[in-house]
Amino acid sequence: MFNKVITLIDEANNQDPNTEQHNGESFPKEYLYSQRMSEMLTRFKPDADELMQIAVRAQHIQRWKSPRSDFEMNKQGYHQWRSALYIFHASLAVELMKQAGFNDTDQNRVYNAVAKKDIKRNPDSQLVEDVASLVFIEHYMLGFASAKPDYNEEKWIGIIRRTWQKMSDEAHEFVLTGNITLPTPLVGLIHKALE
Repeated sequence: MFNKVITLIDEANNQDPNTEQHNGESFPKEYLYSQRMSEMLTRFKPDADELMQIAVRAQHIQRWKSPRSDFEMNKQGYHQWRSALYIFHASLAVELMKQAGFNDTDQNRVYNAVAKKDIKRNPDSQLVEDVASLVFIEHYMLGFASAKPDYNEEKWIGIIRRTWQKMSDEAHEFVLTGNITLPTPLVGLIHKALE
């Protein structure tokens, strides 16, 4: 069942029309993201059970089907989009788990983790959030910075601090002990933000 649902998630993410370059190869964007999530989980929490492996792999499943442009381009619209995404990803993950034969209890656990229910109180939701934050820092923060040339240092320090606040103490320790690759041009800013 586990292998089947992972295959279904990968097939779903392989349909992404958006691509990203990695090591000279082009990949469907969300497929590459899901692989990075799984790889980071293996590094951060190598003993994570199969349900958390599923939740992490499905974190952005078919994200391109719910674009930011479907919502008002303001702060409220952004938060509505994020909330809708959590439900969209969690519902799709559960649908694929059902196809693979998982029971309701397992489906509910993954749904709550992917939907980020009770972060800080639900260790499953916190784990998904930790892995997503670690992947963002290592793989996407620099690209995000490059796409926002109008953001000043103060704004960036705020973004870094908000990312840090979402993470658990365990994830903080993982970063501070050198277990992820920080984006070199942003290292000074990251240190300043965390002082």
